[in-house]
Amino acid sequence: MNTLKLGVIKEGKNPPDKRVPLTPNQCVQLIKEYSNLNLTVQSSQVRIFKDEAYSNLNVPVVDSLEDRDVIIGVKEVNIEDLLPNKTYLFFSHTIKEQPYNRELLRAILDKNIRLLDWEVLTDPKRNRLIGFGRYAGIVGAYNGLIAYGKRTGKYDLKPAYQCEDRVEMEAEFSKLALPAIKILLTGTGRVAHGAEETLNRAGIQKVTPEEYLEKSFDYPVYTRIGVEHYNKRKDGKPSGQSDFYKNSDQYESDFMRWAKVSDMFIAGHFYAEGSPYLFTREDAKSSDFNIQVVADISCDIDGPVASTIKPSTIEDPIYGYNPQTESEDDFTKPDVITVMAVDNLPCELPKDASESFGEEFSTKILPAFFDGDQEGILDRATMTLNGKLTERFSYLQDYVDGKH
Repeated sequence: MNTLKLGVIKEGKNPPDKRVPLTPNQCVQLIKEYSNLNLTVQSSQVRIFKDEAYSNLNVPVVDSLEDRDVIIGVKEVNIEDLLPNKTYLFFSHTIKEQPYNRELLRAILDKNIRLLDWEVLTDPKRNRLIGFGRYAGIVGAYNGLIAYGKRTGKYDLKPAYQCEDRVEMEAEFSKLALPAIKILLTGTGRVAHGAEETLNRAGIQKVTPEEYLEKSFDYPVYTRIGVEHYNKRKDGKPSGQSDFYKNSDQYESDFMRWAKVSDMFIAGHFYAEGSPYLFTREDAKSSDFNIQVVADISCDIDGPVASTIKPSTIEDPIYGYNPQTESEDDFTKPDVITVMAVDNLPCELPKDASESFGEEFSTKILPAFFDGDQEGILDRATMTLNGKLTERFSYLQDYVDGKH
């Protein structure tokens, strides 16, 4: 078999992203495992693992990736840095026709690049194989706990981005002083499970949805719910998760029964276009709306979580939403909702997030380059090939042409 020349690109986005798709140790393991893998890492001043961390382990650090066949990175590659006639894997943020990346996709086509987007790498059952969602959940839930402490003044946790790694972040839980609050977590995927990891490590007890709604506790608790718990059919017929996904237009939100008994809400769900909003601006005005803190990991602006009116930043992660004025306000005021809506959460723990991502790449994606792509993993994720959109992504043609 021919040698695969694989290169790890330096991240060029601003603000700088410290994450990397393969850590130094993972590079070493892959070089040992695959005799026909030729792996190099492009020199970078910004990534969490310094050049020396790679070179000290005899992983070649180079200035140019022009001799590479396949180039992998995390964020979008700057247009001027794209090398023609290569295969690239990165998050392109184009599959939803994001206007700000139209020129990027045009350039990829013009340069005859084969683009595989991490977001659409799936197994034969169409389950996603790789992503940073777990770490978005881990950090998002932690930031929610930070927000509650800042709102109430009961404790003060060190921001995750100021911690060396997840171990140091979780050591901060010794400072937690939570009263008997109820924390609601939505979602069933990677994000929600990551958030659940944090809540469990913080020593917050999990209860069933039924217990959460019906019982009182003298210690902090949380529950995790799916779409079938916070939506109901308009016609009153029996509902369920599979029916909701097929007929979401037949449903309406049933979130207020949860909002009535919750103190904090962690939004870790995936929101599909056309689904009911969880709570509206009118819902937030209700005297029954008890939620004081919202950690919106999903971060859909002016969408299903009415209090998320803008994204926040890693350095300034918290703002207040005043339900009565429907505008930003002091997040410590009693009638204002404290909102955490950072939209790049995994960047706060770049070392751990990179290790997790690299592990998934090594075990779930890279083998497909050596087994002839037996399961079609690479084929399904190929967005562009030979200067054209592939059939699966042909819906992007009008977007590329600037027709909408």
